[in-house]
Amino acid sequence: MANEKNNFNKLERKFNVLIEERREKFTNLQNEGKDPFEVYKVERTHTSKQIRDNYDELEGKEVTVAGRLMSKRVHGKAGFSDLYDRYGKIQLYIKINDVGEEKLKEYKTYDIGDILVITGKVFKTQTGEITVHIVDFKLIAKSLRPLPEKWHGLKDPDLKYRQRYVDLIMNEQVKDTFMKRTAIIKAMREFLDNKDFIEVETPILSPIAGGAAAKPFITHHNSLDMDMYLRIATELYLKRLIVGGFEKVYEIGKCFRNEGMDVRHNPEYTSIELYEAFADYNDMMEITENMVAHICQKVLGTTKVVYEDTEIDFKPPWNRITMVDAVKKFANVDFNEIKDDDKARKIAEEKNIELKKELKDCSKGDILDAMFEEFCEEKFIQPTFVLDYPVEVSPLTKKKRGNSEFTERFEGFVYGREICNAYSELNDPIVQKERFVQQLKEREMGDDEAYMMDDDFINALEIGMPPTGGLGIGVDRLIMFLTNSSSIRDVILFPTMKPLQQ
Repeated sequence: MANEKNNFNKLERKFNVLIEERREKFTNLQNEGKDPFEVYKVERTHTSKQIRDNYDELEGKEVTVAGRLMSKRVHGKAGFSDLYDRYGKIQLYIKINDVGEEKLKEYKTYDIGDILVITGKVFKTQTGEITVHIVDFKLIAKSLRPLPEKWHGLKDPDLKYRQRYVDLIMNEQVKDTFMKRTAIIKAMREFLDNKDFIEVETPILSPIAGGAAAKPFITHHNSLDMDMYLRIATELYLKRLIVGGFEKVYEIGKCFRNEGMDVRHNPEYTSIELYEAFADYNDMMEITENMVAHICQKVLGTTKVVYEDTEIDFKPPWNRITMVDAVKKFANVDFNEIKDDDKARKIAEEKNIELKKELKDCSKGDILDAMFEEFCEEKFIQPTFVLDYPVEVSPLTKKKRGNSEFTERFEGFVYGREICNAYSELNDPIVQKERFVQQLKEREMGDDEAYMMDDDFINALEIGMPPTGGLGIGVDRLIMFLTNSSSIRDVILFPTMKPLQQ
């Protein structure tokens, strides 16, 4: 332990010395009238990618590039360096005959992490590497803190999330993950826009936390002197737009849930919800599997991905199974044969099922849902739609045609994890109000995730909402699968972190 502490102290002292050296260099530059932070704009002619892609046209021609100096091998009168921009690396070659003794001396003082603008001629080295032969350069931002050592990078997971800007500089794979994230969301929009959906924006602050069973974040509006909630879902506002005649709408945006954090949950996350008038949950299944397949093909070039050493194929059609059949298959309990709540409670007691409320207050539907969660969810590795959830756990959903104990709701599972939720939307205002009243009773019994009453939403339904299919997808979870990321924090640029003690 003592040796570990001594090593840490040595590293900290070395780090502080390096910072002082860099600050001294910066002070010298200021004194010489070369303050890099006085540069306001750079006129670059090409990126590293443009030079690589158009070498035949650019060979021997002068270009201006800008980026971060990430390696430097300059000794004596010449040497090579690597400059990185958004698109990757371009090699640089500097020689005293081209820039002069004083400029070469200045170049040698630059540190890894410094940001430069370079003008030079494009050529290939004897090894075939495309390179810019420097004829002029300028320091345009001084890196006052050393970057992590090149070969070890930023290893501390906590520090990677706190200092994502450093993580992106040091780790090409991390940068690639977030470039893919952008491409995935772009492909999602492309798919829906081509199907004539309208992208909209709905409130993030609301007087009611509705549309999902979740704990909200509460804030206070000073001018109105009232508590407000950060949205937990976009559902109820989007359905108001269906009432207003938009017919096909979607929103990609942030939602907030004041709940636990783990590899699959972050308090602030991205979802997409879409609603289509005159459609049902069967149409939502078709949209889900086709949209995900489109994204895979567009971004990855295949519907097959490897996630934690398991190959997953998102090619339609996905598997389908009812919740009752899933519980029968994996828990060996047939809820078609259970006719009352008491028998269901007895089975829950025998199986020692973890329930969200007191056993005496649980219905058959509550227990079916709990048994599915405990015995079945993790079994669905390949993309699977689980259909027909109990009425008790689906307060915004139409009842199943032909069986009023269940609803036309499905959730999509991949690798044992839920990635989407969809309904044939309940559009009967009288039944919807009854469901909300029941949810209020659940809140009174201690369920702080139960739905609140939303009178304005009931008013909208009374105006008239056509039969509608609705779908919500956890964008971050989907991106985890498509980038082989083990934690949701790996696909959120700046995940929620507890502040370090000062």
